[in-house]
Amino acid sequence: MWPDHRIQDFFGIELPIIQAPMAGAVGEAMAIAVSEAGGLGSLPCAMLSPDEARTALGQVRERTTRPINLNFFCHQPPRHNPERERAWQQRLTPYYLELGIDLDLSVATPSRTSFDAALCDVVVELAPTIVSFHFGLPDKQLLDRIKTTGAKLMSSATTVEEARWLEQAGCDAIIAQGAEAGGHRGMFLTSNVSTQIGTMALVPQVVDAVSVPVIAAGGIADARGIVAAFALGASAVQMGTAYLRCPETLISPLHRQALAQARDDQTVLTNVFTGRPARALVNRLVREVGPISNLAPDFPGAAAAVMPLRLAAEPAGADDFSFMLSGQAAPLGLDLPAAELTRQLATASLARFA
Repeated sequence: MWPDHRIQDFFGIELPIIQAPMAGAVGEAMAIAVSEAGGLGSLPCAMLSPDEARTALGQVRERTTRPINLNFFCHQPPRHNPERERAWQQRLTPYYLELGIDLDLSVATPSRTSFDAALCDVVVELAPTIVSFHFGLPDKQLLDRIKTTGAKLMSSATTVEEARWLEQAGCDAIIAQGAEAGGHRGMFLTSNVSTQIGTMALVPQVVDAVSVPVIAAGGIADARGIVAAFALGASAVQMGTAYLRCPETLISPLHRQALAQARDDQTVLTNVFTGRPARALVNRLVREVGPISNLAPDFPGAAAAVMPLRLAAEPAGADDFSFMLSGQAAPLGLDLPAAELTRQLATASLARFA
């Protein structure tokens, strides 16, 4: 009954609905729920050590035999720039003083690890059905090792040029990430966020440019968006913000409350939280320091100086320094368990197709 079955047949899933990985916001419970409902659950591994990734996938496999997507970052390691790091710290100093935080305070920040040989060992050992990447692809040597497992490969493209590059490098499917999407931009052949185009313009151009199936991402939060994506030529959709209000997410109560109250004009692309442009809800730090700051150290280096501010403000009920990822379609989100939301999205989409 779906207009295009390629993704379902290729990945072995019932529904062409993929839950976006969203590192730090979702974990095993979300991936299991979506896969058990017939979609493709994604387990973000970008903030996990090799042992943690191994444990997480083991826990998933204890609770579902359905296909799971393991997702990794493959960004370039940040360049150490002491001068820039000092300038960034100085820019944030007034907030430290306001909150009474020791300027020399150092707190642990979640790591955002680029895919390497150690993580590749985990993939080869566990042989997941699908492996996906953000920010391009890893080195060919690592990619060749993944292919020996039989895993299907996909990655994000924000331009037609990136989509062609991914296909030539061996991707089995391409995620066309429009400007509306929440989270970090998947761009890797360009860093100019001002030229990123929207999902409606990007998807058909990518479909025309590549022969592999295309997955639409960005601004899709209900059945209307799913049907529109298929009309543009997509074979499936990847949805992130739509799942953020599910009880399985790991986001803070402040983030959850902000999403429930979000308006269409309350997100922006900003680099002040990690050093790399990401779509998030506007708050005090974004307004006063960003949204784009030339002082922010390279990804993920900016996070270290922001984390003490967040840890000091959130217990007092303030989201002034919280990294609250969100796409432009946040107001369309629903407070439903992930499995129920997946089934409801599918049912409503099929009704519209009919």
